[in-house]
Amino acid sequence: MKILKELDDVKLVIVDLEVKLRDKIRSAPTLCAKYKGKIIPLNTAHDGRPILIKEENSIEN
Repeated sequence: MKILKELDDVKLVIVDLEVKLRDKIRSAPTLCAKYKGKIIPLNTAHDGRPILIKEENSIEN
């Protein structure tokens, strides 16, 4: 593994994230990255697997 650069414009935030799982709506505090005005969850709501920090995985703020 190799670090290419450190991103200065990223902020770690905890959000109360609401998700729909089957027919139920649930929410929980979730660690996210805030980048370019978008919120990117760092793990899935379903089973906690890591998510890549990519803009395609972001949620509009």
